[in-house]
Amino acid sequence: MNWVYPLLANRSILWLLLVVNIAGTIYGYYWYGWQLEDTPAKFLAFVPDSPTASLFFVFVLLAFLLKKNWGLMESLAIITLFKYGIWAVVMNLLVYFVNGELDGVGYMLMASHFAMAVQGLLYAPFYRIKWWHFVVAAIWTLHNDVIDYVFFMLPRYHDLALYTPQIGYFTFWLSIISLSIAYYLCMRPNRFKLDIKS
Repeated sequence: MNWVYPLLANRSILWLLLVVNIAGTIYGYYWYGWQLEDTPAKFLAFVPDSPTASLFFVFVLLAFLLKKNWGLMESLAIITLFKYGIWAVVMNLLVYFVNGELDGVGYMLMASHFAMAVQGLLYAPFYRIKWWHFVVAAIWTLHNDVIDYVFFMLPRYHDLALYTPQIGYFTFWLSIISLSIAYYLCMRPNRFKLDIKS
């Protein structure tokens, strides 16, 4: 695995990921457009979960290209990329089990969201996250769950509407798992660290 980290730190790879994540973020906001049209203004920031997660990572990549670390963006990125990446994979699997089939868009969403989750974790050794970054990101993440499942601003999967309480319960624990992973990879003493500037 020693060859992986120099590759991840390569500026060409960072530029490629930046372009891919910008494109994915734009598409993600477009995909949510129909839901955002009838979302109250005060909830707008909490509806497009996945594109906002990839937007956080865009800022992380920009910082890396500037040979800097933006710890708050790194904390938000690793938590939300993993959480919403895995969430979307599971939701599309549920659509498959409920309907007995999944269209091409569903498979594309599964692949792209799984890649989201993986990329956030791969760059963990390069992150420089402080406790206040982690706390702010944790509040954002859990607050988003409240907005989604108390005010019902969650991404709409009409085929899964009957399972909203169970999905809400699953999502809460997925948040806890995501926070735990971020702590283990980025916050614990003697964690594995690398320098993007080298």
